[in-house]
Amino acid sequence: MAASLNCVLRRRLVRLCCTREVRRCLVSALDSDRAEQETHFGFQTVSEAEKGNKVYQVFESVAKKYDLMNDAMSFGVHRLWKDVLLRQMNPYPGTQLLDVAGGTGDIAVRFIDYVRSQQEHQLRQEIKSKQNLSWQEIAKSYQQTDEGSPRGSHAVICDINKEMLKVGKQKALRLGTAEGLSWVVGNAEELPFMDDTFDIYTIAFGIRNVTHIEQALQEAYRVLKPGGRFLCLEFSSVSNPLVSRLYDLYSFQVIPVLGEVVAGDWKSYQYLVESIRRFPAQEDFKEMIEDAGFLKVTYSNLTSGVVAIHSGFKL
Repeated sequence: MAASLNCVLRRRLVRLCCTREVRRCLVSALDSDRAEQETHFGFQTVSEAEKGNKVYQVFESVAKKYDLMNDAMSFGVHRLWKDVLLRQMNPYPGTQLLDVAGGTGDIAVRFIDYVRSQQEHQLRQEIKSKQNLSWQEIAKSYQQTDEGSPRGSHAVICDINKEMLKVGKQKALRLGTAEGLSWVVGNAEELPFMDDTFDIYTIAFGIRNVTHIEQALQEAYRVLKPGGRFLCLEFSSVSNPLVSRLYDLYSFQVIPVLGEVVAGDWKSYQYLVESIRRFPAQEDFKEMIEDAGFLKVTYSNLTSGVVAIHSGFKL
């Protein structure tokens, strides 16, 4: 624990004192130094280097059945949680989104659809306010606005796993929502983007799989513009004792079985359940977000705390 804390402090010193190029070299040296430090992979203890490989293998294994399993495990409720995230985000036309660990693109697709609906509503309001227009003028106004285009809004889906991105691209093409989306292979702990680039950073059901959560949070802060917003949707701690017991029973006795039946993969879903239990509780994670530099950090529980949405701003 002390070694891990020391490594975090050294990383922060590196970020404060060095140019980006020098910082990359020093961070690489620190990564080598800690390659054999231990961390958790679910309930197992593994080296940090080993965890990265194991997590990659998990998501490579489940990629093709990932969306189907999300529906099966949550009875479709994950869709409602993601809709709540978008309502809290409330993006406007022109917003630039980075969705990290975005894999199959659920959040990014919802973002583009939300922005399109916003601009269509704005257009209807503009036309409605011009009571004296002829029907030809109204039709021309609609034709001049490409309703399929999100008016400058763009979503970048960044994920370390190529197979997840491949499945996401195929889904976006199938749904006809590929416009306005970009797909980038990248690590949440060392994002391949310039400072002050995005208006909103989201990470949904991904940050618990990151080896160094504090580093991922610092990267989120770095790539956001001043005034930008951080939003994290993640499994969290259930406060109600009865709900907690039922949730544990379902998680450990049912979800791995579903993983075997639906995806042919018991071990990956056993890990995913265990990783949820190892993730910090709501207040602890809130403090980690604040330590990364974010202000006005809040969270809201959904489904009795089964999941929580944490929000913070780069001010």
